[in-house]
Amino acid sequence: MIVIDPRSPLPPFEQLRAQLLDSVASGALAPGAKLPTVRRLAEDLGLAPGTVARAYRELETAGIIETRGRNGTFVSPQGDPAHREAQRAAAAFAEQVRALRLDPDDALAIVTAALRGPESSTT
Repeated sequence: MIVIDPRSPLPPFEQLRAQLLDSVASGALAPGAKLPTVRRLAEDLGLAPGTVARAYRELETAGIIETRGRNGTFVSPQGDPAHREAQRAAAAFAEQVRALRLDPDDALAIVTAALRGPESSTT
């Protein structure tokens, strides 16, 4: 939970930036997690949208978050390039599973079977 302390010597955008960074580092915000819109977060925290936008810009410049146009802002995948690409693919798959209203356990079984290869489907 993000809390902005108006008595802090740190400006609100820096408090927000630091708390989001801590949440990513601790795993509370996982790679691929969707962040609230600038306007929504500003409203929730009682901040000006420009304050939230500045924090988001700084985190994006640092590679911590990424904006995907109208799709929103997400926590950037971390680690090596293959791992990052796998995280992107997993996030896209999870989004499609939700859109199709599939049971998560069924979706995981489908992925497990696919990872085992075509020979697993002939049993």
